[in-house]
Amino acid sequence: MTTEPQKVFRILVINPGSTSTKVSLFENEKCRFERSLFHDAPVLLQYPHVNDQIPFRYQVIMEMLKEEGIDPSSIDVYVGRGGSAYTQPGGITTVDERLFEDTKKAVGGSEHPAKLGVMLAWEFSQEYGKPAYTLDPTNVDEYGPYARLTGIRGVYRVSHSHVLNQKAVARFDAEKQGKAYEDCNYIVAHIDGGITVSAHDHGRMVDGNMGADGEGAFTPTRIGTVPVLSLLDFIETHSLKEARLMCSRAGGFVSLFGTSDSDRIHSLVEAGDPKATLVWETMIYQICKMIGEMSTVLCGKVDAILLTGGLMRFNDITERITERCGFIAPVRVYPGEMEQEALAMPALKVMRGELSPRTYSGEPVFKGFEGIEF
Repeated sequence: MTTEPQKVFRILVINPGSTSTKVSLFENEKCRFERSLFHDAPVLLQYPHVNDQIPFRYQVIMEMLKEEGIDPSSIDVYVGRGGSAYTQPGGITTVDERLFEDTKKAVGGSEHPAKLGVMLAWEFSQEYGKPAYTLDPTNVDEYGPYARLTGIRGVYRVSHSHVLNQKAVARFDAEKQGKAYEDCNYIVAHIDGGITVSAHDHGRMVDGNMGADGEGAFTPTRIGTVPVLSLLDFIETHSLKEARLMCSRAGGFVSLFGTSDSDRIHSLVEAGDPKATLVWETMIYQICKMIGEMSTVLCGKVDAILLTGGLMRFNDITERITERCGFIAPVRVYPGEMEQEALAMPALKVMRGELSPRTYSGEPVFKGFEGIEF
């Protein structure tokens, strides 16, 4: 008895970050190539709005495909990292015109560069007539009520985080420990051009900082938490547009050094430069404070602190965090990220008919506190 060979699906994974464009091509479960191009912040700041980067990033991807000898029309499905639309449940979602338009308009209130993944996948989908999907975008919302309310009526905290990589790393670590993600409590810190730290309670990301909204540690590109009155003083002598830009693309290292290149800053640290050392160590200190906050969300019942993201290539970050936070739980490190495979495999299951994608609802997950009016 002979069996037919398994159909090979080509899956293009598009993962834009605050300082890079990462692209992978999978042929079923096998990654044929993976490329990442760094973009220094001054280059991206030439574009007045995040959306204006689409032609630039599209051309970057086309050049990568050309260099790898890949005909774009031979690709079966496009998968992009997502964000900026209304908050959504986790899982894989079809990229359709409504999701594209809401992402473009950033109706969810955050202009995270991850949104470009959905927009680029849609552009390729329209150009070549193939389906497009997104998975666990930055605006997946699993928050409880205490994580939402603020001291301003009508202003609520929402989920804006590196959900895709954080959940992928948590699932991977749980499997390594012989457990299910749904049976564990984790604090997961994604540390790169953007930094988010979140609490994962038995398979749900129940709280975390809004990294691209100016909350948490400052980063290579973001201002992090700044006292409100100090920020208002800044806005008095600058424009609101400038302040918004510093929340996502022009703060942190960019404001302090004129570059988002962490390798350059860390080289200065290694050379003993006092300014670079102060800034670098302060960033780590602020990350530790965030981890401490999330430990209280989980009532101190933490199975592990997981560190991931591009900056985890620097060992001193692990050392400092372990020194300050190791008393909370074991610290385990997964340098880089696991996003490419996490994006590709659910899309492969959809193409094989093993998984049904969600349709974007066009409505936020949180619509107010039931039975309570403010």
